[in-house]
Amino acid sequence: MKYTARGVEGLKIAYIGGGSRGWAWGLMSDLASAGDMHGEVALYDIDFEAAKNNEIIGNKFNGIEGATSEWTYRATETIGEALTGADFVVVSILPATFDEMESDVHTPEKYGIYQTVGDTTGPGGVIRALRTIPMIEHIAKSIEKYCPNAWVINYTNPMTVIVRTMYRVFPGIKAFGCCHEVFGTQKLLAAMLKEEYGIEGVKRDEIKVNVTGVNHFTWLTSAKYHDMDLFKLYREFVDKYAETGFTKGKDENWMNNVFECSHRVKFDLFNRYGYIAAAGDRHLAEFCEGKWYLENPEAARAMGFGLTPVSWRKENLKERLAKSEKLRSGELPVEIKETGEDGVKQMRALLGLSDLVTNVNIPNKGQIPNLPMDAVVETNAVFRDDSLNPVSAGDVPAEIRALIMRAVSAQEMVVEAGLTRNLELAFAAFCNDPLVTCSLSDARELFNQMVENTKAYLTEYFK
Repeated sequence: MKYTARGVEGLKIAYIGGGSRGWAWGLMSDLASAGDMHGEVALYDIDFEAAKNNEIIGNKFNGIEGATSEWTYRATETIGEALTGADFVVVSILPATFDEMESDVHTPEKYGIYQTVGDTTGPGGVIRALRTIPMIEHIAKSIEKYCPNAWVINYTNPMTVIVRTMYRVFPGIKAFGCCHEVFGTQKLLAAMLKEEYGIEGVKRDEIKVNVTGVNHFTWLTSAKYHDMDLFKLYREFVDKYAETGFTKGKDENWMNNVFECSHRVKFDLFNRYGYIAAAGDRHLAEFCEGKWYLENPEAARAMGFGLTPVSWRKENLKERLAKSEKLRSGELPVEIKETGEDGVKQMRALLGLSDLVTNVNIPNKGQIPNLPMDAVVETNAVFRDDSLNPVSAGDVPAEIRALIMRAVSAQEMVVEAGLTRNLELAFAAFCNDPLVTCSLSDARELFNQMVENTKAYLTEYFK
């Protein structure tokens, strides 16, 4: 790559999971509108035809209305070809298929265990992690071989387990995990300022927050808008909407959207602990005791959120496959839409084109002193000119430390189990999960069933 009058040229981005029908298109849009970056995106996917389709779709972004940069998209048949010479690596994969995810999410229901997402924690998160870790090992070793100095951006869940695995496999890797859940809470605080105090037009990044915890179980220990301390205002806001939830701005059918929530879990956690839980209710609920919010689907619905069935994901995949064909053929034109993700902004900052402070998932080097060193945590970090430095979040408050520490311990145990192919250690993490409310014998039976259902992706555990 080289720096010229129009920015950085000759960049190479390797996209692992480059056949994506969603995330990839968003990245294409964001890159097209980044006028000071130009180069090549190498698309690698185990489904080569999907990557070839995205090669065609990606190249259509050049020259369209709003495009200010030029990128050449190219599908590759090997991961080595994609990674060789890469300046950035994006990892966005689906570990196995939705059939395996269907087992992750719905098999536990036979034992009275319900999950909203099933990709990070809970029984589904554990099993998903077991089949993901060997895949990430291969990717991390390939990065070490072909582009050891590249910056690696992970979007895949389970986020914490994946980033931790990358550093265990290749300690010199420059990897971080990105998630937009905190952004949603910043937007909620901006909506609070508009609804309760008439302050219009607040952008989410104008809400300055101190982030702590782990991915999908993040917390804010401070929040400000200019000189306004938002904690006092948030308490009044919670008092007003704790029982009804806050749904202003949503249409009347919002509960039919499997990703929506009324924030009642956030509000309840604030009333319990005094700090702002900063993820969607669907994720937060899964880190809590099973009887709190997920005793059954009716309890979840009463709290203003729903369970996301994998049947919905399968139907949505059919729609995205159809959209992929329309984009590829030209029946549907590509267009630039702001995604709200920080990935391209992070690249620009790492290239020295700007500075950026945002929340990311990286190993704990002391930014949270009272959590284990090297465990992957989520805090703010400063991106600047080929450097990524965590911002000190301070100690996790005593009120929430035990909850977060339980999640950290479980994630560390799952990573160790995956790297050593130790299913017994994985079961220890599985049966200690707060959602696993059944008897120990039933937990063993459930674990064995779920392992069997995804055994095609766990072959290395049985060698």
